[in-house]
Formats: sequence, structure tokens, C-alpha cells
Amino acid sequence: MSLDKSWPPAWVTPSELKFGSKGADAVDFINTFVTLTKDSIAGNAGEPIQLRGWQEKLLEETLELDELGLFKKRTAVWSMGRKNGKSALVTGLGLWFLINGDEGGEVYSCAAEKEQARITFGDARKIIEREPELAGLCNIYRDVIEVPSTGSIWRVLSAEAYSKEGLNASAVIFDEAAALKDRAMWDVMQLSMASRRQPMMLATTTCGVKSDSSGQDSTAYQLYQYGQKVARGEIVDPSFYMAWWEAPADSDHRLEETWVKANPGYGDLNSKADFESMVKRTPEAEFRTKRCNQWVNSQNTWLPAGVWDTLADLDVVVGEFDEIVLGIDGSFSGDTTAIVGVTVPKSRDDKPHVFLVKAWEKQADDLDDWRVDTLEVEQTLIAFCQSHPNVKELAFDPFRWQRSMAVLQDLGLPVVEFPSTSPRRMVAACSKVYDSVTEATLTHDGNPLLARHLDNCVLKIDNIGPRIVKESRNSPRKIDAGVAFVIAYDRATSKLETMALPEFFSF
Repeated sequence: MSLDKSWPPAWVTPSELKFGSKGADAVDFINTFVTLTKDSIAGNAGEPIQLRGWQEKLLEETLELDELGLFKKRTAVWSMGRKNGKSALVTGLGLWFLINGDEGGEVYSCAAEKEQARITFGDARKIIEREPELAGLCNIYRDVIEVPSTGSIWRVLSAEAYSKEGLNASAVIFDEAAALKDRAMWDVMQLSMASRRQPMMLATTTCGVKSDSSGQDSTAYQLYQYGQKVARGEIVDPSFYMAWWEAPADSDHRLEETWVKANPGYGDLNSKADFESMVKRTPEAEFRTKRCNQWVNSQNTWLPAGVWDTLADLDVVVGEFDEIVLGIDGSFSGDTTAIVGVTVPKSRDDKPHVFLVKAWEKQADDLDDWRVDTLEVEQTLIAFCQSHPNVKELAFDPFRWQRSMAVLQDLGLPVVEFPSTSPRRMVAACSKVYDSVTEATLTHDGNPLLARHLDNCVLKIDNIGPRIVKESRNSPRKIDAGVAFVIAYDRATSKLETMALPEFFSF
């Protein structure tokens, strides 16, 4: 077999293939029956898949046989950047396990969340429905595909590990293992294969954070470390296989040479133009994990160094009748209370302007019992609204500020809640701000306190998505003005998407 330049990956478990492999059989099955389920660079939906040389080699080594003609590898880990055809390959392999595997087989698609697990399973359903020969072999239900002639099934599972006891898995496909919160489901599914003659546990993933919320190495990172030791010969485990494409940790994530190392389908299954576009709009840590396949710590600087300073425009004057949204992130004692304003854009070409109204921050010479003067905060908001009658919203992070919110609401001020403790809401808001900063579609007043708080923001990345947090719970480095800015900016620009509709429909 001729191998293309994308083989070998950075880490690959040595394999001599002394007794052959079922890889060629899997390749033939996939190329014959598996079709693309969506339009992509690789082709249009419904067209036959055509495996590349590196994918064929991956299957050949994963499905290596021992002297008894059974799978030598019982645990396999594949890792590469996103958009390298991994989902189509795994879907095809799952179908091969289901239809060509042992009688009475139990194939499971697993993930941290059931919707993630359903992606591969859903693609398999589409493929079966399009291919008459496969459709004649299978019965399809909501979460189960059955082959009545062999009694084999393919089922979807999620990470409620306590409910998985009693399974008898023959093949398990873990999608995005980096999203697993702990080892519980992994261990349960591995134990479920104990009575099978030739089980296969396959984990596919991109990198993520090294440690989970408890500070322990994440499940995916543990697998990565174990695979490194096997590849170096420090551990002898002929049943374990790992193929891991990654860029070195010190690589510049903005360079094409970095992208090539982590993406075996670079320039073929994905495009250079996509990388060039996304590297400008994606938080660095997120781009490193998902596109460069590099491990990151859970805490990472949010905004690219120096970019915020270039957006300062000291000539902008916020007018009396400008429409404005105020974001308020308050504290009770040690943290800062900040009010940040953002002008509401009149069109998609209008740049919002960000400015600090006022901040209350404990100083070095303040006593330990220093407290924010909540009445002064309320009076500041009232006075600002009196001098700027077009304030559209006072968007509060409500924690410990319900009384003040009620007081201001009773005065007729437009108070709304924006809880910064809502991860999904903050993920979307932080993404919007990041795009605007990196694309230079906003201006600000150059306030040093706001700049300092933004510098203090670090990026938390988990299965929900990236969002800003403090570097640690008790850190003296404050981020409250940064949070107030994110809240105000998200609310002030909430109608930008609908502004584009008339332009779209005018064609």
C-alpha cells in the first residue's frame, strides 16, 4: 500500500502485522457501502466515500490480528484536528462491526452527551436508508439498529454510567472522549466487553484541557499519556493502539506548518482557506485544541495580546441621545463593581463604542471590612439615565443585587437580568465579543481599569464551550469590568443579526 505524506502521526503505537489484519475487509466494505451524509469538500451528500491512504493504514493497524485470527488490539485511540473525515470513517467502521462482526454483537455509540453520541448513529441510519442492500439487512428504531439475521444491534448511550451495568459490548465507539467528565462510563463500557472473544474499544477525540474540574488528569489525557508510554516502549501492552496527530506544544498556531502536523486531511478533506479564516476569529486556546490538536491548561488568556489597545478611539463622544445599554457586574465586598456602557449600533456598519461609566474597587489602603456603597451605585445609574434618556437597558448580573434592581425598576428604569453564572449564555456572549475585538468592529474609550480587567480574564474550556472566568476563585486579579462589558455588548448588539434580513431578501 502506498502511504500519503500524512502518515505516520506524531504518536503511533508500533505494529508489525505478523498475522495480518481485517483492515482491508473494512476498507472494502466502507468504500462499497458508505456514502457521504452531508455536502463537504470530500463530495456531495449521497456520493460514495473514498478512503485515503492514511485512513486505510489506520484501519489496517487498528484491526490487526493475533495468532488466533482475533483482534490483537482491544483498545484504540484516534486523535486529530476537526474536519478530517473522522466521523465518516467511524460511522463506516461502526456499520462494519454491526454487519460483519460476530453474531449477537452489541455495538455502542457513546459520548458525554446523548446528542453527541447520536451524530455517528444518525449518519449510520442515513447510510442504511440510502443503500438497498443494507436496508434489507437492518431494522431501524429511534436509538437502535438491529440485524435480525445475526441478532446484532447498534445502540446509542450517554454518560449516565450507572445505567450501563449488564451490557455485553462487542464494539464501543466513544466520540469526543475529551468531553467526558470522569472515567465512570469509560470503565463501565470497558468492563462490559470482558466475555467477548475479540472486543474493540475505540475512542476518537480532539484535544481538550489536561485536567478536569477536580484537578485530576482528564480521561482523554490519561489515554494520551498511556499511549505515549506504549509507543516509547515504557509500557508493554500489545492490546493498546494509539494514532495521534498533533502539533508540538510550542508551535505557532497561526502557521500552516502547524496545521499540517495535526490534520492528516489538510488541503484534501479540509481547506487552507478555512484555517486562515478561523484562526482570526477563534479564541487561541480553542483553535489550539480543535484545529491544532494541542493540549491546553484550563486557564488561558482570552484576548490576543495587544489587540484591545488598537481599538481605542478617544475622539468618540457619547451623545446625550445615543441609544445605550449599561452592563452592571456587582460585588458585595472584595471584588469590583463596574458599570460599562455600550452604544447601540444603528446599522451593521456602525461600530458600537464601549466606555466605563464608573467602577468601585477595593484599594490597598482600604480596611478589610470595605464594602461597595450600593446606594452610590444606584444613584450613579439614576443620574446617568437622567442625562442619557435613551438608555435602553440596565443589564444586571443579578447575584446579590436584587434589591437595587427592584428599586431601579420601581423608578421606571429598564432593568433586565443577565446572569453571568449561565455558562451557555456566557459562551455565546464571549464568542460575540471575541469576534468583534479580533475583527476590529468596535471602539472603546481607552479606560485603563477596563483594559486591566480584560487582561485578567482567562478562558475556561469544557464541553459547554469557551467562556471567561477568573484565574482562580480567590485570585486578587479582578475581571468584573470585563464581565460587565460582555453583558452590555451582547445586549447592545442583540439586533444586529436581524438587521441583515432586509439586505438578504432584497436580492
